[in-house]
Amino acid sequence: MKIQIKYNKTALREFQKKLQIRERALPTLKNKEAALRVMVLEAKKEWKSLDDLYLLKIKKIEGWKQLWKEFNTDIVGIKSVTSKSLNVAGLIIPEFQSMEIRINDFSIFGNPAWFADGIKELKGILEIRVRKEFLANKLSLLEYARKKATQKVNLYEKVQIPTLSSTIKQIKRYLEDEENLEKAGQKLLKQKLLKAKRT
Repeated sequence: MKIQIKYNKTALREFQKKLQIRERALPTLKNKEAALRVMVLEAKKEWKSLDDLYLLKIKKIEGWKQLWKEFNTDIVGIKSVTSKSLNVAGLIIPEFQSMEIRINDFSIFGNPAWFADGIKELKGILEIRVRKEFLANKLSLLEYARKKATQKVNLYEKVQIPTLSSTIKQIKRYLEDEENLEKAGQKLLKQKLLKAKRT
């Protein structure tokens, strides 16, 4: 952080104000970063459990592998997905709420009897996949926000606050030296004037 320093009291007050703002904001930023870190961990756990459930469902229908070849995939589809927006640490995140499955008309008699069970299983798999997409988006947004918060905490902690503190000390020393020189100059002038009066 490069700072242009003016050695006067106005600049000193300005730097003190900037330092105070950052010192006050730092605990809030640290809390936000910690909260985001926890949310990322929770989202990853949720992702893992959804992924496990998805794999379980896929494994369950794996025995039907040969039968799925005759299944018409146009029968089942997603009609609509409803989501709600959550405000998480100043971040708007869409979250899955519900899903409506579209089942096109098909002949019960013209198709194998297992189609009804197959549709039921596909509905569950579709919902998990949609939930996983929402969760992947949420995880991505949370990771990005956590990364930005961590960068800002590091910027404040490791760069701006130390630089501003150092600059303030530098200006204070300069002003003190200037004041001391001024006092010393006044003393010398006073002594010269006294000497001149005596002679």
